[in-house]
Amino acid sequence: MAEILQFLIEYGYLVIFVWVLLDQLGLPIPAIPLMLAAGALAAMDHLSIYGVILVAVLGAVPMDLLWYYLGKYRGAKVMSVLCAISIEPDYCVRNTQALFDRLGRMSLIVAKFVPGLQTLSPPMAGLTGMSVGRFLLLDTLGALIWSALFALIGMMFHRQLEQATVAIAEFGIWAGLALGSILLAYFGRKLYARQKFIRSLRMRRLQPDEVYEMLQGGDDVHVIDLRHGYDYDLLPKTIPSAVRVPMEAIDRHYHRIPTESDVILYCS
Repeated sequence: MAEILQFLIEYGYLVIFVWVLLDQLGLPIPAIPLMLAAGALAAMDHLSIYGVILVAVLGAVPMDLLWYYLGKYRGAKVMSVLCAISIEPDYCVRNTQALFDRLGRMSLIVAKFVPGLQTLSPPMAGLTGMSVGRFLLLDTLGALIWSALFALIGMMFHRQLEQATVAIAEFGIWAGLALGSILLAYFGRKLYARQKFIRSLRMRRLQPDEVYEMLQGGDDVHVIDLRHGYDYDLLPKTIPSAVRVPMEAIDRHYHRIPTESDVILYCS
């Protein structure tokens, strides 16, 4: 443990920059614990609190700007890739869009405090046509508030953090194993639930030629187009006779979904 603290003291700013950069890239390495530790080291005069905040902002904003341009020029495809690597991608794009709808441009600031959304919000900003100047202003402000808050919390509670570090060091490898087991159990449960859901969908999946034959044969079926608004904008075509009911607004269109016959849903 002493070696780790010494490493952070010697290379703290570089570690913060790289760690935050990778966090904004979307890797599962949350930067909040590091910011708390950096704040604690600043309270002990090993690092400068202003330097910690500045380096964190410099690590976050360039990566956010890259995601912004990818979202602007690659659109929903980028969102689909990001959501595909998340544990719960089924509502990923819809939830990000809902956040933008509720909070508007200020969602870029709020998203910094929501794991996962800090990576999804920049491409969504580009996708929705936000100007690069406004994006940089709001994103920089969000990164500044986020980094300052957790660094200052680390400063305020540095004694408690020191005590916690000592307690964890006493347990040594057992503390790491316990924490790792809890994380593995959590992610394992999420992955199991997702795979179970996917298997249930595969059991009821129809091939395009099967749907075509049903429609041509005059079967009593109704087709509902549930594609997200951004997916529809990329390919604004529908199956003949399909009813357009966007998934993000399904609660306002439930009366359009027939209940007296078979219903075929498609979302891609």
